[in-house]
Amino acid sequence: MSDSANASPLPIPPDFDPQTNMLARHEDSGTFHASRLAAEFAAKLIDNGTEADIELASKVLIATLECQERDERDPHYGNFRWEREDEVVEDLNAVQFVLFPLIPVMIRHADCLPSGIGERVLSGIRRGLEAIQRIDVHPSYTNIAVKSACNACLGGQLLGDATISDWGQRKLADWIAFTNRSGHPHEYNSPVYTAVAIRVLAVLRDHSENRDTHIRATTMLARLGLSVALHIHPGTGRWAGPHGRMYYPAMIDGASRELQQFMHWTEDGTLPEWLVHAMRSRPEPMQVVETWNADDGGGASTYHGRSFSLGVASKELSNQANRFIDRQCNVFTLHYSVEHSQSSGVVYSRYILNDEWLGDYRSTPSRSSSALLPDDGYFYGAHDGDRAIGIYAPRDLGALSRCSSAKAVVVWNRRESVDEIVVDGEVVNRLPADIPDGSTVVVACGDVYVAIRPLPRADLGRDAPCRLVEIDGDLALELYNYLGPSKTFWELATPGAFYRGMPRCGFYVEVAERSAHPSTKSFGAVVSRGDLVTTSDEPFTDDGFRERRWTVEYTRESRTLGIDVDLMRWRLARRWNQVGDLGHPMLEAPIAQQNASGEITIGDACVKCGSESAWLYANPERRVWVAAFQGQRPGSFTMDLPVGRVEIERMGVGMVVWNEGLVTVAATDLLRPPSVIGGQLQRLIT
Repeated sequence: MSDSANASPLPIPPDFDPQTNMLARHEDSGTFHASRLAAEFAAKLIDNGTEADIELASKVLIATLECQERDERDPHYGNFRWEREDEVVEDLNAVQFVLFPLIPVMIRHADCLPSGIGERVLSGIRRGLEAIQRIDVHPSYTNIAVKSACNACLGGQLLGDATISDWGQRKLADWIAFTNRSGHPHEYNSPVYTAVAIRVLAVLRDHSENRDTHIRATTMLARLGLSVALHIHPGTGRWAGPHGRMYYPAMIDGASRELQQFMHWTEDGTLPEWLVHAMRSRPEPMQVVETWNADDGGGASTYHGRSFSLGVASKELSNQANRFIDRQCNVFTLHYSVEHSQSSGVVYSRYILNDEWLGDYRSTPSRSSSALLPDDGYFYGAHDGDRAIGIYAPRDLGALSRCSSAKAVVVWNRRESVDEIVVDGEVVNRLPADIPDGSTVVVACGDVYVAIRPLPRADLGRDAPCRLVEIDGDLALELYNYLGPSKTFWELATPGAFYRGMPRCGFYVEVAERSAHPSTKSFGAVVSRGDLVTTSDEPFTDDGFRERRWTVEYTRESRTLGIDVDLMRWRLARRWNQVGDLGHPMLEAPIAQQNASGEITIGDACVKCGSESAWLYANPERRVWVAAFQGQRPGSFTMDLPVGRVEIERMGVGMVVWNEGLVTVAATDLLRPPSVIGGQLQRLIT
């Protein structure tokens, strides 16, 4: 808060509406005022803190509180309308977004508000916290679950109400326990929503007076930050995929901004500085594998080459509480560098019904909107290094849905970034271009070649095409299951008397540095030499028991990649490479690992702890090792390094950092100080 006599009031933004004392958004259908934006603006005014700021903040706070439901008969009592113009509470997340800026600023500066205003705000916060506890959002909805814990922990602290803060601490512990079952949060690797979780955990860490809460937030911040560091591609500056949630503008235009955001987090103390080395000092190439839903086989793998990153999910994000979230998932994403360009190229896939394309879709049930290209498919993927198999099936396409087209698409953003297209050794000079069955398509773009071999598809009509087209300036490979008159599909209704399984659709893809091959044609010839074998059981009418298996395998020289699914239940049976089955590790990379076995080894570094979730990051060149224990039951902990040893008789959730011989330990449930051999205990947080 500004305490200088010469401080200037915060500039009033041009979209401030003095008639409502809220920020306005103008659309064709009218003018709208979001409660969360008003709360954020009020917090900024209070932090700036001049007399004029406080006077205006008081008006904005009153306007914000007028958006709160205060009728105790309403099931959403205490929540907020997303926008002033909404008649009722519809978006249940609104209370989280309004309270998140208000609670910390009230902790910092509650005494600066006029007494009447301050009391109204505290009463509104209490009502909102009651709504948050009633909602009790599931921990799979990561950013809202973390916000729920943060708001309750800090809100209870602000109000002096131990019942509320205890609920928040339990919510945080529940989210950590839920995350520990898999390794990574359920809304995995999202530049948009992982960023939200990082920001929220940092606020909780910095404002909590409860030491255990501070340590838990610090430990989980480091884990999320480690995932980000492992996914930032130094060459493109992109936050590599796959992405659990990603809006289209961020996917296309995130170049350099994602790297800059990560660096800003490490510079301002949001994330620890050692993560910069995790991003920069690593082997090349490198593959990172994480699991985000161990119960349902949800995993994400990312391969970093010199000029590109290739990310593939094992399946699409599934969150039954919000089907809109599912459609923001990027299950296949390739970022590649372009010589003499500040921006990177993007290749991604979708399953699309009715030939929809990019448009404005509302991001909440209110009037807020974000541009995105929705995914209407179920997906399974197998990934190994520079190779992947992706298979799709349409969702929500049954006896009650009319549809004129159903297709998987692989899209190269910006057609002008494509230098050459070759199909079976022939250069394609004109679009659209039909792709014969069994063909190999190679696209030269930026510093890479991208080869795709479409898989045999089920035709739900007649002559469903496979073709290359240009759509709104993008290049798209369309793999149709159906193209024809609008109709219903009784045979896809499940359960149903006509159901015979999901239609087959998918592709094999391989990416290579352009410097590794003399030409587009030569790379295509190499990929075509591989054996692509697909087998499928004969169709039959569903009896509720039998499986109908579809198997895809690509082999070339000593490498194999394969996937096997049951088309009847659309269940993954197996994924494999030449070594064996592709598993679901919590975290696996050359420089970082996480498991629940009680022991983690990377090179000459070894951590032993209780048989619950723990992780280790190793950078021996810089003499930096970081280990964390995230389990619920305290136990012994030892970290043996080539340069020393840290031994702790008992610790709960916490983290040990060895940085060039200086050791920091932050842990719950410590019995006594750690023993450090070969280094110096610099800081102890308990």
